[in-house]
Amino acid sequence: MEQEKKRQPEQEGDNAQDRKISSSLRENEKYLRKRLENCSDILIRPMRLGEQRKVDCLMVYIEVAVSNMMLDDSAIGKMINHFWTVSPEQIREFVQYNSLGIADVKKLSGMEEALSAILTGNAVFFMDGYDRAMKISSKGYPAMGVSEADKEKVLRGSREGFSDSVKSNSALVRKRLRDTRLKVEEYNVGVRSHTLVQILYMEDLVHEELLEEVKERLGEFEIDGILDSGMLEQLTEDAWYSPFPQYQTTERPDRAVQEILNGKVVLLCDNSPEALVLPGNFGSFMESSEDWYHRFEMASFLRMLRYLAVLAATLLPGLYLAVIRFHTQILPGNLILSFAEAREGVPFSSVTELIFLELSFELLREAGVRVPGALGNAIGIVGGLVIGQAAVEANLVSPIVVMIVALTALGSLAVPNEEFAAAFRLLKYVFLVMGGGLGIYGIVLGIYLTAGHLAGLVSFGIPYLMPFVKKTSRTNSGEGIWRLPIRRRIFRPGYAREDQSLRLKRKEQS
Repeated sequence: MEQEKKRQPEQEGDNAQDRKISSSLRENEKYLRKRLENCSDILIRPMRLGEQRKVDCLMVYIEVAVSNMMLDDSAIGKMINHFWTVSPEQIREFVQYNSLGIADVKKLSGMEEALSAILTGNAVFFMDGYDRAMKISSKGYPAMGVSEADKEKVLRGSREGFSDSVKSNSALVRKRLRDTRLKVEEYNVGVRSHTLVQILYMEDLVHEELLEEVKERLGEFEIDGILDSGMLEQLTEDAWYSPFPQYQTTERPDRAVQEILNGKVVLLCDNSPEALVLPGNFGSFMESSEDWYHRFEMASFLRMLRYLAVLAATLLPGLYLAVIRFHTQILPGNLILSFAEAREGVPFSSVTELIFLELSFELLREAGVRVPGALGNAIGIVGGLVIGQAAVEANLVSPIVVMIVALTALGSLAVPNEEFAAAFRLLKYVFLVMGGGLGIYGIVLGIYLTAGHLAGLVSFGIPYLMPFVKKTSRTNSGEGIWRLPIRRRIFRPGYAREDQSLRLKRKEQS
């Protein structure tokens, strides 16, 4: 209660500062200089424009964001150059009606609006005798341009990836969906950061309940700042305690468009090259962007291979321990003797041996990510070979364990989504301990508990294991392990509205 009482005066003070723009330029300048005190990166430039320099004006902008404001080829430069030679009456007429037709010019009536526009990277123009300000868009903050997607490599398909600018990212989506039914709604999230978040969806495909729930969750928390979409994801997901992500992430515009056409919602966060796709489900995490660009036979084979890779990444170490410690009778005699010979001279137990090598490879992976450039890849490959070979020669681990750990690592790398693969990397240790302590019984118990947890997860009202646990009438939607041919993918998945379920049909020939 005391904290709430402390917050109330602060909020009242903030509301008091939300004042209207005065028709007196001197009052506006005084207020701006007080609010922007010690903000040396924000420039306040007074000017006298018009014939005989009779009109006092003020331009406020961030230096780096509007560094070319006086250039002839910029919108702001054209406006200023036009004002040098016209009469004061013409200047006021332009400000009121925007007779030059400069793109994205907006009239502002409040000082908070003006400050928000400045901090967004725009220039704001004030004029004496006019109680409005003009927001004029500029090039904005420095940002990385469109580059190739790093984490979602494809052999076929677009090479474009999202950048750090939310405006550029939504433009990449619009480039692929040139339809007015694609809606882009903007929200500012973060009390201090005012991070721009965009919600993208197809108006006629998305369920209203889903859209309303997304907007409600964005507005149900207050935080100082949102610096990446990962923070947004953790604040708004259903089961925050689960290691499994409930939002699908992608850095590819074509993948985001695919999901929008399925009736899903995409969240874009400023300063983040990752888009959030919701609702998320198990099947979508196992799909790659190029699945729909390859022929269906190969795409289906690769999908099955990924599911086998998930099993290997999760169960292989635990199964190995369960077999050699409790159930050696299920193996051929020659293989048992081979395992025993390989472990001869190893001073550690099989559980300690496997955990030691798994953690060593995790350390190598983390080091390879942190070391910049090509050196990181070299550390991962060379380090794995050197440590594995040295450990075997020193009789610290057996060769079969090195093979088990290598296959487990390859299985986790085969999963298209890194966050989804990370959940199975953690589960691997749980199954390792349960298999080493309880044998096959522990493995079966772990599978039962994991399946029960996944079956209980819900992402915005959609079961996490869909389409495996929820049958719909749209049997030809193409979800699941088997990828249907494009010409057989008639219906959209169950995320889209029922009246818009038809995706593909033949044209009627006249």
